Amino acid sequence: MYEEETVLCAASAYEEKYFFNDDFKSLPVEVKKELRAMCTLFTVDVGGILELVFSEDGELMFRTSADEGDLLYDEIGSVLKVKQLQGEKRELLEALETYYRVFFLGEE
Repeated sequence: MYEEETVLCAASAYEEKYFFNDDFKSLPVEVKKELRAMCTLFTVDVGGILELVFSEDGELMFRTSADEGDLLYDEIGSVLKVKQLQGEKRELLEALETYYRVFFLGEE
């Protein structure tokens, strides 16, 4: 069904906006709130754009980027913040990967 990457959610410090993919509307409200807080706080802390993206095999990846010439974007801070979130939110991220693999990729 899904042969390419699928964006779960994203936040942008530039537009001060948050995006949540409606394909995942069946997730519990508390999970959606936690994702929103995690993504928006990330962009407040380091700037730029954060996307949470599922790979073809169901791995949830953090993708960060910044506009060219953005002197306020903290590239080193973004790497450290991603590692911090991956540790602190490990259970949530693993549960999301399982959810995606079962309901989107059809794995058992």
